[in-house]
Amino acid sequence: MAAAKETHTPARPVRIPEDDWVEFGKLVGDRERSRILREFIAWYLRRPKASLPARPPAAVISDRNAARPIAERQSQS
Repeated sequence: MAAAKETHTPARPVRIPEDDWVEFGKLVGDRERSRILREFIAWYLRRPKASLPARPPAAVISDRNAARPIAERQSQS
């Protein structure tokens, strides 16, 4: 296995429901998901100058299920 570039952070496995991951990718772009997650974590940890990532306007989200609480969706699985 090739060594990771020094400029890259290690990959972190995170369990996210498939439908949420797909919808998230549609809203932010497949290559932007990690950036948004890193921004959220920096904000959550109160890092200097970190800000909460902007959410898309509600009108942009076409899937009505996206607004349902995660617990509700998981209980239906």
